[in-house]
Amino acid sequence: MSTITGAQALIKALEYEGVEIVFGVPGGAILPAYDPILDSPIRHILARHEQGAGHMAEGYAWATGRVGVAMVTSGPAATNMVTPLADALVDSVPMVAITGQVPTHAVGNDAFQEAYTTGITMGATKHNYFVTDVREIPDVIHEAFHIAATGRPGPVLVDLPKDILNAELVWHRPAQLNLPGYKPTVDAHPRPIKEAIKLIEASKRPVLYVGGGIIKACAHEELLRFAEATQIPVVTTLMGRGAIPDAHPLALGMPGMHGNYTAVTAMQKSDLLVSIGVRFDDRVTGDPNTFAPHAKVIHADVDPAEIGKVRVAEVPIVGDARRVLQQLLEKWDHESTPDRTEWLDTLRGWQRDFPLHYDQQPDGPIKPQYVIEELNRLAGPDTIVVSGVGQHQMWASQYWKFTEPRKWINSGGLGTMGFAVPAAVGAKAGKPDELVYAIDGDGCFQMTPQELITASVEGIPVKVAILNNGAHGMVKQWQNLFYGGRLSAVDLGRDVPNYVKLAEAMGCVGLRAETPDEVGPTIEKSLSIDDRPVVVEFVTDTDEMVFPMVPAGGSNDDIILSREDLP
Repeated sequence: MSTITGAQALIKALEYEGVEIVFGVPGGAILPAYDPILDSPIRHILARHEQGAGHMAEGYAWATGRVGVAMVTSGPAATNMVTPLADALVDSVPMVAITGQVPTHAVGNDAFQEAYTTGITMGATKHNYFVTDVREIPDVIHEAFHIAATGRPGPVLVDLPKDILNAELVWHRPAQLNLPGYKPTVDAHPRPIKEAIKLIEASKRPVLYVGGGIIKACAHEELLRFAEATQIPVVTTLMGRGAIPDAHPLALGMPGMHGNYTAVTAMQKSDLLVSIGVRFDDRVTGDPNTFAPHAKVIHADVDPAEIGKVRVAEVPIVGDARRVLQQLLEKWDHESTPDRTEWLDTLRGWQRDFPLHYDQQPDGPIKPQYVIEELNRLAGPDTIVVSGVGQHQMWASQYWKFTEPRKWINSGGLGTMGFAVPAAVGAKAGKPDELVYAIDGDGCFQMTPQELITASVEGIPVKVAILNNGAHGMVKQWQNLFYGGRLSAVDLGRDVPNYVKLAEAMGCVGLRAETPDEVGPTIEKSLSIDDRPVVVEFVTDTDEMVFPMVPAGGSNDDIILSREDLP
């Protein structure tokens, strides 16, 4: 029987899993795998930094719903992959990272570019493998993809020593999966479903509190049907934006630290939280002791470790979000939906009286919120929006009107600066026929701009809007509010780099808007260019703050709506 190398088996195993694209950077220990990829239909996209490769894999997974794949070498390449892995873990992004390793006989000897990759990444992955037998490669890759994509999705790492990649084996199709310790629950138990229905029927002020789990489970259609059937208003967390169209009468928008007044206050005043695919993150709850004090809790999640972690649930439900909603719909008596007119009228009154607002003067400076609204208006609702982390992320989530899932990609739980540019490249690679527009801050952009070289060379025409306020804006906001205005290490300046010239040097088109009347035409010009990446710098108000705001660790009852409400 003919044999193939472990490296050939690796690429063949990726083909077996239906992989279309691998994002990566070659190096010594992984080099054997870079030869057979030349003969494979798999497209390899060469990142300029391993962290970029990881975030590209994340962006691809976010946009397509498929497992993203990154491949890098050992040592510093593997440690550079830790941030994307940790990011994917907390945000439940399905991803497989393949790392090279020094030969097995050198492991533990501090060999050149050796790192204890599986140990380092144990806390940053859903699972990881160290392969010591070349015959295991087909099965390990198959298991890795299964674990990454099922249950609560997440990153899986496979560490492959160089001698294992060079060893030979007889190819075999992966064996039937046998993972006795890994059996995610999909269907919820009937008893808590019945208990949940009783609580929903009895509630007067219920709120559907939904997050990224809805999107990961492709449960948005079921969510809409359930919300309409029960007439329960819906708040969508930062990770859940797009789970229900923002224009829907039952949609309240984003709650939390920078959520709108209605979403935040609806949760505070509710008597029942129907929580699905959420983890009661501190950015939503504020002080957990004062969060939704009068509400009973139904908490449904595919990850049982999340239930009861922050808030005890009267009805805990372990199961896939889509199946849980289907089961709830099956048991719901559509003829006995409670009259929620009073509650819904109260919420609409809050929406009318406490809207998001900002003041854009015709003579400037440019308000970042205005840029977001103009981008939304001109680019359209079908745009895939990718953000970095900080003020611009909050403004994007607040002011963009989402109509469907998988159009909003951002680093939520880990809050990774530098995420937007490479994630946008990955999203565009996965969805080449869709418009992908990254909304970034100048601080975030300066962390990973080199991946625009990747976009240029690989023919991936992403667009990037830089909201340039000359500072680490969110840090500056906190220092102004909580440190007496003593600004420390936040000034980035406006003159260096020259973003237009930097963009051009990386093979992109560079544009710049300095006044409000330039915003629309500059966006329109960016949309007219399809053959290269485009970077648009918007010179925005350096003192603008994100409101509403709940101070970290504070009560959601103390939401600050504007500068005028500051103590």
